[in-house]
Amino acid sequence: MSRVQLALNVADLDASVAFYTKLFQTEPAKIREGYANFSIADPPLKLVLFTGVGEPGSLNHIGVEVGSTDEVAAVIARTTDLGMEQEVQENVSCCFAVQDKTWVKGPENDWEFYTVLADAPSMSCGADAATIGWSSTAEPVAEPAGSSGGCC
Repeated sequence: MSRVQLALNVADLDASVAFYTKLFQTEPAKIREGYANFSIADPPLKLVLFTGVGEPGSLNHIGVEVGSTDEVAAVIARTTDLGMEQEVQENVSCCFAVQDKTWVKGPENDWEFYTVLADAPSMSCGADAATIGWSSTAEPVAEPAGSSGGCC
């Protein structure tokens, strides 16, 4: 199971949840303060909504949710072989979930490839993809002191 992830910044979480529930005929998979996500079967999409971050109506980030850590490892190996810059994060708490992931640096937008390992009680993240130094290898990069902890 793989599906594209689209994460959006929204002004009104309740209104957005109501709209996307109707549009995709799917209830949210998870709702927390300032956060909601949908696991949509048709089209295969992981839709994530954030309030209080970024300009409402703007793209927060893009990614691909995969079914296992092995699938994340395959992306890491492939993108490493291609010489692409990435940041690997293992067992990181992000977006109310524990995840294994890599952030592949693109020319304008970075792509998150991840799998969810478990639920987590908070939004907090173990690394900040926006401010952390990118590694040209698949080696994990430590979180800088004072990082805001933003992620997915």
